[in-house]
Amino acid sequence: MNPSLREQFERLGLRLNELDASLADPQVSADIKRYRTLSREQAEVAGIVERFRRFQQREADLQTAQAMLADAALDADMAAMARDEAAEAQADLDRLLSELQAALLPRDPDDERNAFLEIRAGTGGDESALFAGDLARMYLRYCERQRWRTEVLSESAAELGGYKELVLRIEGERVYEALRFESGGHRVQRVPATESQGRIHTSACTVAVMPEPDEAEEIQLNPAELRIDTFRASGAGGQHVNKTDSAIRITHLPTGLVAECQDDRSQHRNKAKAMAVLAARLRDKDRNERAAKEAATRKTLIGSGDRSDRIRTYNYPQGRLTDHRINLTLYKLGQVLDGDLQDVVDALKAARAAEQLAQLESGGH
Repeated sequence: MNPSLREQFERLGLRLNELDASLADPQVSADIKRYRTLSREQAEVAGIVERFRRFQQREADLQTAQAMLADAALDADMAAMARDEAAEAQADLDRLLSELQAALLPRDPDDERNAFLEIRAGTGGDESALFAGDLARMYLRYCERQRWRTEVLSESAAELGGYKELVLRIEGERVYEALRFESGGHRVQRVPATESQGRIHTSACTVAVMPEPDEAEEIQLNPAELRIDTFRASGAGGQHVNKTDSAIRITHLPTGLVAECQDDRSQHRNKAKAMAVLAARLRDKDRNERAAKEAATRKTLIGSGDRSDRIRTYNYPQGRLTDHRINLTLYKLGQVLDGDLQDVVDALKAARAAEQLAQLESGGH
């Protein structure tokens, strides 16, 4: 274990003593919110410290076994026992070290949240809108495999199929953690159905994935800074659709950000959903600005989730998907577009963990 990691675990041992003392303080136990926060931290730190103590114990066992093996007077049976003990201790140390490293990786509280996913057609006209439809199907199929619930908050269908824009809300376990790295520019290379010469065209869409804020933490929107318009919902929706102005569009005047919802017959519910999307967009904007500042001081492998970053290419003629951030190439485009995204998600998560670990080991935070 490198010295800077060892130092961090030793500091956690001291922190555990402080937490034990705080939780025994009657003033702390009288403040329910503070007591709960400290209890959570204490449980987490205690687990890591206990593992570190086991690691130290196995280090001592390994040293003892190695010292025995260095003894020339050791008989064959004892030497075999010492060799077995050394091998077991080393295997335990390897396992405990990777568990300890994983426990130290900074956790993003947003990882556990539900998410909003928006897809927008970009350059490439009709072909781009059709590709937006393919991406929407890919994400919806992936959500189905994960047993997550999805609902369409707003959609703007294109004339020849697909979408100019689509916003989904996805609810389930650790949705944002799985989908967070989908934000950015997605590029497709294929021969469009309308192309008579068989030429390959390139078009693009942007995807943004935003964690759904807690109601308690939701950005407080100042009503004076909002313009709220009602309009008639368009598209499929049964007989009620064109009779009531139930769709809602909210514009945040200082930033120009817009959110709309036309999914529900109830204007009140549509307004609540559009507000939630707008709050998530504002929070996402703030988060991206912070990430861009951090990235300026430290090049992050995965990128900031900026829409202008081209993150992935879907090449139909070669059946190839390439994620440019981590140089991942998979020749199973059909399966991926059918919702089999797990290999991509896992590779991106692993790259993030490796990046965090490298920062930890260099003493960076």
